[in-house]
Amino acid sequence: MRFFFALAGPLQVSKSNATTVLVLPLKTQEIKSPPSKLPFTHNVTLTVSLAVGTPPQNVTMVLDTGSELSWLQCNTTRRDRPVFDPTRSLSYTPIPCSSPTCTIQTQDFSIPASCDSKNLCHAILSYADASSSEGNLAMDNFTFSGSNFSGTIFGCMDSGFSSNSDEDAKTTGLMGMNRGSLSFVSQMGFKKFSYCISGSDFSGILLFGDSNFTWLLPLNYTPLIQISTPLPYFDRVAYTVQLEGIKVSQKLLQLPKSIFQPDHTGAGQTMVDSGTQFTFLLGPAYTALRNEFITQTANALRVLDDPNFVFQGAFDLCFLIPINSSGLPELPPVSLVFRGAEITVSGEGLLYRVPGEIRGNDSVHCFTFGNSDLLAIEAYIIGHHHQQNIWMEFDLEKSRIGVAKVRCDLAGQRFGIYH
Repeated sequence: MRFFFALAGPLQVSKSNATTVLVLPLKTQEIKSPPSKLPFTHNVTLTVSLAVGTPPQNVTMVLDTGSELSWLQCNTTRRDRPVFDPTRSLSYTPIPCSSPTCTIQTQDFSIPASCDSKNLCHAILSYADASSSEGNLAMDNFTFSGSNFSGTIFGCMDSGFSSNSDEDAKTTGLMGMNRGSLSFVSQMGFKKFSYCISGSDFSGILLFGDSNFTWLLPLNYTPLIQISTPLPYFDRVAYTVQLEGIKVSQKLLQLPKSIFQPDHTGAGQTMVDSGTQFTFLLGPAYTALRNEFITQTANALRVLDDPNFVFQGAFDLCFLIPINSSGLPELPPVSLVFRGAEITVSGEGLLYRVPGEIRGNDSVHCFTFGNSDLLAIEAYIIGHHHQQNIWMEFDLEKSRIGVAKVRCDLAGQRFGIYH
């Protein structure tokens, strides 16, 4: 099962004595596709529609809080996906490799930028799902919601490898939204952005600017963690927060605080990432949660006893649910406790029905918390599945993330966005 968000027409909401806010309605659509065996599949995608170039060309870009450089597919010989044609834009400007943009601002890239044969700034981007994209850095005009952002830096990519061609066929590129200097939100200059991801068939919302409207529930804030010294396994431009504990129902797992702290190499940070589907925990925390969840659901769920089945390489706790059952039994909620805030996952958010997996008269549902150790990922990652129906505010000015439990479809209606 895969969800995509298609963008309807944008709105501008102005407030007195405040900066104009850009509001983007997000429409959810369920698309059936074969299950991916790769980790970090993007089953929920926030897709932003905008215009790039002079004259403007319409593009769609996947919103990703776990990436820095925005990019567009510029290989016009490809017929399998939408592309941006730089030769048709009078305002398109390639960036030379001698530019400070290339020599200084790309320092947080996992692979340093280089010079190509034409002395242009060349970038290779790689992602956790084994996909990659390669091309040159450039500038052009980006326009959406009636606002023009001239001289926006992005990657104009002409090659790469995709682990999810079905999804890529629907988008022109990716909009990087992390804390790096070249990310889209950094270049736009907005101090805040927010989103609210709905479940299937309801409208969600993406908002640039201050979301402090009177109807919104009070947000609980957790500070973003920053370090001054570069460490090999610490992503300094990620949205890193401090995980302090995990609860099943109201039972706090007995875990030492030290396992939630990054070590001397930077391994063990906790990142909030809209580009990752589920949530991943390091081995000791995952094992403790797995054991407690099994204990508390012993009378309600039947564990799938098949050591050869591990969903997406990291989810080894799965259950058998009768196909003819009307729904899931009552499940104990799981709460991720952060410094100053909590995210609680309950009901259907705890189990994911694996498409195509049938065992006799039962379907297979897997626990939506995975084991980072099985993927050799040295981090805790909070995925978008566990951010559904939560107002997520990224406050860059005060270096914090705010969360509040809301109905995202109702939140959209407050802005005049209806299903």
